[in-house]
Amino acid sequence: MHALGISRASLLANPLRELTQAEQSEYSAQIAERATGKPIQYITGTQEFYGLAFAVSGDVLIPRPETEHLVEAVIARVPADRAVRIVDVGTGSGAIAIALAAHLPKAQVTAVDLSAAALAVAKRNAESLGVARRVRFLQSDLLATCAGEQFDAVVSNPPYIADAERATLEVQVREFEPAGALFAGQSGYEVYERLIPQAWNALLPGGLLAMEMGFGQSARLMELLGAWREVEVVDDLQGIPRVVLARRG
Repeated sequence: MHALGISRASLLANPLRELTQAEQSEYSAQIAERATGKPIQYITGTQEFYGLAFAVSGDVLIPRPETEHLVEAVIARVPADRAVRIVDVGTGSGAIAIALAAHLPKAQVTAVDLSAAALAVAKRNAESLGVARRVRFLQSDLLATCAGEQFDAVVSNPPYIADAERATLEVQVREFEPAGALFAGQSGYEVYERLIPQAWNALLPGGLLAMEMGFGQSARLMELLGAWREVEVVDDLQGIPRVVLARRG
């Protein structure tokens, strides 16, 4: 479909169509790319997330279905009829920030990332998906650039894989997706340990902190959130704890 620039319906309706030499060459080249382990999303340049089509490149993490639980949890807890301020930390392709802006029409969203290349992708997505006026993009190490600002919600899908787990990942993840969006350090909790206190300072009283987490990380995160209230965990569709939520006291 991608190589020919046609829809699924067109593909299914014309099963006997013969490819031209140019079309066959294009398709074969893309199959060769995939055979190296390169993710399909980087070959086609797109990934669907929360009902929206996002452009993706090797500069950004490919949005995962599991992260939709994070978006759902925030939408369920942030009032849609108020001009709330939300910050998405480590925005990557902008998937979380843009999905929130699209479903919370009065929200003002700030999207931060350390990578200028990732921010460029996210800005293009905000423009193509019609929310650019309500999403501000800042290059920042976590919330450093937002120091002194106050938000109703801090949202993040941070790097949370320990460096030692690198070899256990699939080739298409390990070799092609940006390491800075995957690996947190020796323990896997390094970014959480920095982000949680920064989020406390950035949130209004009663403000929401919502973070995605990896397998087996909920107990340690509960410890890190000891001073917070209304701490809860949301499981993904496999029953794995995937999202942790907490309120600033």
